[in-house]
Amino acid sequence: MPDVMSGRNRLIGVGVGPGDPELVTVKGVNALRAADVVVVPVMAAPGGKDGGERGRAEATVLHYVPREKVVRVVFALNERTDRARREAAWDAAGERVAGLLRESGHVAFATIGDPNVYSTFTYLAQTVAESVPGTVVETVPGITAMQDLAARSGAVLTEGTEPLTLVPVTAGSAVLKDALAGPGTVVAYKFGRRAGEVAEALRESGRIGDAVWGAALGLPEEFVRPAAELDGSPLPYLSTLIAPPRRDGGRGGKL
Repeated sequence: MPDVMSGRNRLIGVGVGPGDPELVTVKGVNALRAADVVVVPVMAAPGGKDGGERGRAEATVLHYVPREKVVRVVFALNERTDRARREAAWDAAGERVAGLLRESGHVAFATIGDPNVYSTFTYLAQTVAESVPGTVVETVPGITAMQDLAARSGAVLTEGTEPLTLVPVTAGSAVLKDALAGPGTVVAYKFGRRAGEVAEALRESGRIGDAVWGAALGLPEEFVRPAAELDGSPLPYLSTLIAPPRRDGGRGGKL
């Protein structure tokens, strides 16, 4: 039921990390368990229905909360060409979550990575806040794929005064090339389908030697490889790349 003390509904976005259930924070686990309902996003199958495939967020959540507490909600996660269809799917998903919020008062939404970094939660929160005025929206940060890949590969994300640039390759390879031409480490998300273009950009910028990529981090099918091995073959959509800058100044050279 809604919070009697405050009279307000709560929607909390919980980052559950990139896939390894051990990388959910204690605060994240507590938030999932405290919620009346935990929503997990499901990719829409043809026709807009639940395709039945268990996503990473759902698989992670089920390590900490019972199945009966989890509600699968279909989102148009893979719809990029038909804007009208995407918007209709978003409206339907938002209304479903709004309905759960009206019924229970305290809903958690589990998202891979962090809820404030390229997350489905951003759009959901906007929709639900409009449908259920007065809703309190909160987030619990989660470990991101770039942090996990850095730990698993030994890549250092930043040193001293280096900037860190995060680029979704779905924005186009030109955005990645611009980032690689600048200083600091460049991290690329969602580059799997454009792996050939990414490898070419790395070679042109002279960064391919120290770059690494990974996919399915923390899962049995995990890949962590040097970027120099990229041959242009398509990779998993949620592949992550870390391309550090040249560091020739020795220890503390970037301070």
